[in-house]
Amino acid sequence: MELVEKYSDEFEVDKYLLLAFIKTESGFNPKAISNANAIGLTQITNETFEWIKLKLCPNEEIVFEDLYNPEISIRFGAYYISRCLERYDNHLDTAAAAYHSGWGTVDKLLKDSEKMYLEEFPYKQMNNYVYKINKSYNAYKELYTNQEEGE
Repeated sequence: MELVEKYSDEFEVDKYLLLAFIKTESGFNPKAISNANAIGLTQITNETFEWIKLKLCPNEEIVFEDLYNPEISIRFGAYYISRCLERYDNHLDTAAAAYHSGWGTVDKLLKDSEKMYLEEFPYKQMNNYVYKINKSYNAYKELYTNQEEGE
């Protein structure tokens, strides 16, 4: 939880939301690999890794496989979540869809609908992903809020 708190603070992402992304993406398995060859806790592809590295830490000696390191994966994932939220005006569902399916896909859906955020998700996998993010996020908020109140 220490790394989640560190990078959620650094990139101004709700720590429970970051936990929800990690749970949904990898089930907390730092060695996870997706069908799209996304890796680590936050399941980042090589293309997204290169973009984040360029924006976040162009001079650091980090390679794609370093995403198996939980700290690097959480750092890169938190940064990317923050950028998705920023791009889509903090609309969680749209940002989650973008994290999952890419900005290009979401931008095209927004252009076609002429809206500022997505109200529906036309692809089953995208719809399921957004549902899982929200379900996990709400569960973590409730769980940790109840724990903190019980202390």
